[in-house]
Parts: sequence; structure tokens; C-alpha cells
Amino acid sequence: MAGDSKKRIYELAKDYKISSSALLKILRELGLHPKSHMSVASPDIIKATSEKFAQEKKEAKKEMDHQTQAKTAAKKKVPSKAGEKKTGAPTVAGLMKKFERKVKRKERRKKKNRKVVDKDAVAKSFKSTMANLSGTRAKKKYRRTAQTSGETGHLDANVVEVNEFMSVAEVAKLIDHKPAELVAKLFELGVMATINQRLDIDTIETVASEFGFEIIQVADVGDVAREDEVADHLAKRSPVVTVMGHVDHGKTSLLDYIRKTSVVSGEAGAITQHIGAYDVVFKGEHIAFLDTPGHEAFTAMRARGTQITDVVVLVVAADDGVQPQTLEAIDHARAGDVPIIVAINKIDKPNANSEQIRTQLSNYNLLSEDWGGETIMVEISAKHGTGVDKLLEMILLQAEMMSLKADPSIRGQGVVVDARLERGRGPVATVMIQKGTCTVGDSVVAGVNHGRIRTITNDRDENLQQIGPSTPAQITGLNGVPQAGDTFISVKSDQEAKEISLKRTHIKREQDVRRTLGRASLDQIFARIKEGQVEELRLVIKADVDGSVEVLSDTLGKITHDEVKATIIHRGVGAITESDVLLAAASDAVIIGFHVTPDIRAREVAKHENIDIRLYDVIYEAEDNIRKALSGMLAPEVTEKFVGMAEVRDLFKVPKVGMVAGCYVKEGRFQRTDKVRLVRDGKIIYTGQLSSLRRFKDDAREVKEGFECGIGIENFNDLKVGDIIEAIEMVETARTL
Repeated sequence: MAGDSKKRIYELAKDYKISSSALLKILRELGLHPKSHMSVASPDIIKATSEKFAQEKKEAKKEMDHQTQAKTAAKKKVPSKAGEKKTGAPTVAGLMKKFERKVKRKERRKKKNRKVVDKDAVAKSFKSTMANLSGTRAKKKYRRTAQTSGETGHLDANVVEVNEFMSVAEVAKLIDHKPAELVAKLFELGVMATINQRLDIDTIETVASEFGFEIIQVADVGDVAREDEVADHLAKRSPVVTVMGHVDHGKTSLLDYIRKTSVVSGEAGAITQHIGAYDVVFKGEHIAFLDTPGHEAFTAMRARGTQITDVVVLVVAADDGVQPQTLEAIDHARAGDVPIIVAINKIDKPNANSEQIRTQLSNYNLLSEDWGGETIMVEISAKHGTGVDKLLEMILLQAEMMSLKADPSIRGQGVVVDARLERGRGPVATVMIQKGTCTVGDSVVAGVNHGRIRTITNDRDENLQQIGPSTPAQITGLNGVPQAGDTFISVKSDQEAKEISLKRTHIKREQDVRRTLGRASLDQIFARIKEGQVEELRLVIKADVDGSVEVLSDTLGKITHDEVKATIIHRGVGAITESDVLLAAASDAVIIGFHVTPDIRAREVAKHENIDIRLYDVIYEAEDNIRKALSGMLAPEVTEKFVGMAEVRDLFKVPKVGMVAGCYVKEGRFQRTDKVRLVRDGKIIYTGQLSSLRRFKDDAREVKEGFECGIGIENFNDLKVGDIIEAIEMVETARTL
């Protein structure tokens, strides 16, 4: 977790150059019982481990000294053998006796059927044990597909690199056993599997340990194809800057002035409609800019595990002040742990007030350097260019303080910033190279897609032959359109690219099927606290009015626990949006909604990303649930499950019934027994029961998506055209720990 200074078990294992499972086994023998390799290494654990290895080294050194002394003594006095002269020359009689003894020994071995000791195996075992005790690990060379001829990766003989959702056959090949043996072992463990069935990481670890192997999980398929940077080859690289801020505050106008081109004039309504990546030269130094349609792209990349931004330039209009999207941009940048430089734009406007902007930003812990803070703030006019040079100087100064470096001598590695399908060119991907160099003709993998680079062009449509670190460019030649945030790597051959692409496709399919765990949720938070995996419960708070946001934030922010605290990473007014869900996904947070509901897109993304969204009507209920989650007392509770949504398109007044809404079911289904809530402009207006559900003139028991129906709400007639009616059912959720 960002900012975590405590050492984990797996990090302690790395210090002693042993596997995590080996260290866990040693700790359990010492009477210490951490939950997993992600548990925090307490001072007792660190002290016990240090003492254990110090003692082992001492005993090993003593044993080795004893063996050395014995060998030295043996060399000084070697007795002459029977049948040999003292000069060392053997006699005929001596040779005959030696041959007879050899024959008799063979016969005795046959009679007794004595087992022959494998001396090589004994020697190998002894070397491995002594190496572990002396703080080093026995090495075995494995050829790694990513490396140039002659290079080898070093792994312990019983350690293999795996990725999640490998098939039984692939695991069997890694540990050099027949697939049938693994299938049989899995059956013994209670897992029914076929040779081609894919296993989760826990199952792979279990079955590998049964055959005496330990595993190291590779973060992504293709990671072994990445070349490691060489320290001697590291060179200074350009900073990558993301421009963020409220709509119409001048983000693209600023970049337009910097690039001396007409980006704005080509955009619909002068608002950025795509992600642009541009390379700018200022005083001989390069700066790579990302111009985004908002902070969603910035956060979507973080949600996919990639972070390419070095600095965020927050554009705030001097005549408009801090706006909702400004605050969201601040929260997203902070969640990504990226330094912020504020550009106060439009200072040429008559009603511009830069001091007011500084005051407003200071309320959000962005204190200007002029006022004794640490945030760089520059007054600019994107229209006339006033202060733009100073802004660029500040960016380069910030980059110099960060000491950004990369190795340009290896094969290219980077991230897909944007991608689209163009007629006549096929898939076109905008990529940002982070390290290494890519050349036309290179075999590449981008996400689940692969290909050979056909063309490379920069933001001015100039053809390039190669691109290096911190350089944005558009490439063609992929077999499909990748997603923003996908990793981009150059590999040795087309065959290797196809293999990585195929494996990633299989894993993505498996992840989509099994995507049920992994995100923070109130039901699981206490179990993760106990294992030392969580030190803060991150919250995104949305409410119907600003007053509720303030009260809810203050109430939840004060909740504390012995080992964990509640941290609010974003708060806002209005319906829960896709941006909120993306931020929660990237930050492993829980969303708390008060008198608001998710919009359609937010609900889809939340379902896909498995984000826990909790909706409340009473503040103390939210506080109570958070407290119980942190203290591990969250009891089974009845929750509301969204099952359908309909839009009100007409209204009818029916005698003895009241107001009936003519609706179109846009999602899910409606049943006569459902509980419903009425949503207007993203706010919950009323919650109650259905009084009637009709199709034409007949009562209906159920109406599904795509059909029209008449809906009456019990004891409620204040319906309006455009209202949203959501069907919900009450579900009892069991607590899982």
C-alpha cells in the first residue's frame, strides 16, 4: 500500500535470499504464526529470524572448519596400503589381492541387495543446504526467452516462475512431471481437474509444493520477456506530464500554445474528445505531455496497474475558481501519489483573481510556495502565452529533483495511452515508451494483441524509425485494438509475441469468469486486517447535498482501530459516476453513497471491477457498519440488490388507484412483489412497494427488459416524466471472514 513503511514477510525473506514459504515454515518452528507472506513482520519476527540465521551460520562455519582440519590432517599422514611398496609402485601380488577384494565386494552387494548411494545427489543436497545457511542460494541456470544469447536467469533448483491460471499441462512441464501425475495429486487433494484445466494461484502453489517445488508468481505473462535495465546504461529521461482540471479551464488551449499548432480548432466544441500524447522541446529539453478528456483516463490506467505520469499539471481558471472536476483531479492525482504543479490560467481576464484561487486551493492542502507551502503555482495565460515559459521551467525543475532515468539500450517497454481502428491503417495505438527503444520491424505485444511494428509516427504525423524512453508515438501493425493502460513490450520474434498474446488471452478469459474476489469490501475487510494486508480502509463518499458530505466525511474520518484507519480519498455531491468507480478500483476503496444511487455506466463498471458500493439513508448506519467492519463484528445483514430499472415516459391518472407511470424497462426486470425506489436527477426521492404492475390492460407478474409496462407505487403519486424507477430485492448477505 502506498506509503507503507512496515516490512512484510516476503520482503524479509528476500533479505535472507530464501522463499517466502521457507521463511514461514521456519517462523512456525520458532513458535511464531504469521498468516501469510503478506503479513507484517513484527519486531519479534525480525529478531527471531536474525538470531536463527546467525546461529545457523555459526554452526555451518564450525562444521566447515572441522572438515577442513580433518582433510589437512589426512593429507599430512597417508598410510601405505598392503601389497604396495613405500615408493608407491604397486607389486603384482598387491594388484591381484586388490582385484580379488573388488570381486568379493561385488558379490556381497548382490547377495545383500544393498542400495547404492547416489553420491551426486548427496553432494547436491549438501551444497544446497550449506548455501542456504551461509546466506546465499544454490544457483541453477534456466534459459529465459527474453534474454540475448548467452544470458541466463538464476533461480533456485526447486523454485519455478508461474503466472495465475496456468493449465495443468503447463505446470507439469515446469516442474518436470507428467500431467497425469498432477491430475492424480489434485484428485487426492479434492480437486477434479483435466490436463487442460486452468488453476488459480493457490492451487498451483499447493500442487507444486506436493512435488517439492516452490513458486514465484510473475505479475504478468510476458514479464520474463522483459529485459532488465543495466545500471551502467541508465541515462536521463524526459518527464511525462498529465494535464488535468475542470472542463473549459484551458487544458488543451495551454498545450495548443506550447505545441504551436491548432489542436483546439480540430476538436468538436473545443473540448478534447480523445487522449493525445505530445512531445515538446523547451530549451533543448524534451517534455512528454498527455492531454486527457478528464481524469478518468489517468485513473483507468492506474486501475489496470500502470502508472506513466511523473507530474500532474492542474489547470485552474482564475475567473472561475475551484470547481468539482478540479477537486476530483486533485484527489485522483493524490491517490496516484504524483506531484502537482498548479497552472492558474486566464489571468488576462478582467475578473481574474489568482489570490482567491490560492486561498481556495489552500483549503485542500495545496499551499503555494509563495505562502510557505510546497506546491508550485504559476500564473499563465494560455491565450497570450504569459507565464508559459516559467511553467515549463518549473516542470523541468520538478523533473530534475525526481532524477528520472531509463536504459535506452534494451528492447522497448511502455504503456498504451490510446488506441483506435482507422480505415486504411487498421489498429492504431498511441504508446508511451518508458524504457528501452522500439524500432520499425520489431515484434511487439500490447495487452492481448501482438504484431510487428509497421510504422511509427509522432504527434505531428512525421515518420520515425525508432523511439526511446519518455517518447510518445503512434504505431501500426497490431492484429487488434488494445485498451488504454495495456502494457506494451518488444520481444525477440513473432513466435514469442504470438505465444504471449495467446496466454494473455486465456488468462483474461479466465479472469473475467472468476472475477469475484480481490477488491476491498466491508464483509472481508477484517480478515484482511488480521493478515496485515490492510492498514487503511479507503472510502469514496458521495451524497445528495454538500452538508451531508461534510457530516459523513467528518463522522467516518474519525473512526479508528488498533491496526487500521478509515481514509477518505474523495468526496463529492451528486450521483455515483463512472469516475468514482474507477477511482475506487484504482485505489482499492469502498464507495459510500448517502441518498444517491449509481448511474447506469457506474453500475456496469462496478459490476465488472467488483467494487463494493454501500448506499445509506441514515448517517449513523454508515458509521456503525464501518466500525463493525474494522472491528470484525459485521453481522449478516439484509442488503438491497438492484434487479431492474425503468424510465417514466408518460403518466396516467386511474380512479381508485392513483397515478400510474407508463414506463419502458431499460435494464433487468420488474416483478409484482418488488420493492422500488424513485430516482430523480440522481437523487433518491422515495422508496416503497409496487402497488400495481400491468402490461396493457392485464396485470403482469413480471416484465422484462425491452418491454413497456404500467407501474404504480404504493402511497406515492408525485411522479414526473423522466423519473427513473429502480426495482430492488432484499438479500441477506452472510458475513465472510
